[in-house]
Amino acid sequence: MNIYIRLIISFFQIGLFTYGGGYAALPLIKYHCVDKMHWLTMTEFNDILTISQMTPGPIGINSATFTGFTVAGFGGAFCATFFNVLPSFIIVVLLAKIYYKYRSLDWMRGIMLGLNPAVVAMIASAGLSVVYTSVFNDTGAEYIIRGIKLISESININLLSITLFIIGFIIIRKFKLGPVTMMIGTGFFGTVIHYALKLL
Repeated sequence: MNIYIRLIISFFQIGLFTYGGGYAALPLIKYHCVDKMHWLTMTEFNDILTISQMTPGPIGINSATFTGFTVAGFGGAFCATFFNVLPSFIIVVLLAKIYYKYRSLDWMRGIMLGLNPAVVAMIASAGLSVVYTSVFNDTGAEYIIRGIKLISESININLLSITLFIIGFIIIRKFKLGPVTMMIGTGFFGTVIHYALKLL
């Protein structure tokens, strides 16, 4: 099957079943592009998330654009972005009037009550996958995700990532810095420390 058709099908499905904002699309993008189609490795997926977070616009759409470009260039970026947005556009136009008319009904509230925790679980699942890959090297992350008993000698922990994560978390909680400032700062210090360690 043509790569553009595969991108169209995959990202149309992602757009169709994404509920809860851009972050809710991340586990679906991961499933289609990393687990199912094997277009990206988990490391490449993490890199795309980082770039998508730093660039203007919703992270879900940015991720679709960068993923499509990585897989099939400018044509892939267009297909992934357009067909990721298309289902949402159609559904919102069709359901906006219905929602505002019936939003006070019990069955509508029940639907929202069930969907909201599911969105949180999806975001948490994608977040844990990112943490595994960022903190551990590929071998360790693979063992953790698969639930295999880990042997201490086979786990290669990325101490730099853990250190930057802890420092960043403390700074955000204590000084309330914005995410852009944090990303620029940790990216700068991570780069400096990485090259400094290579010189030792």
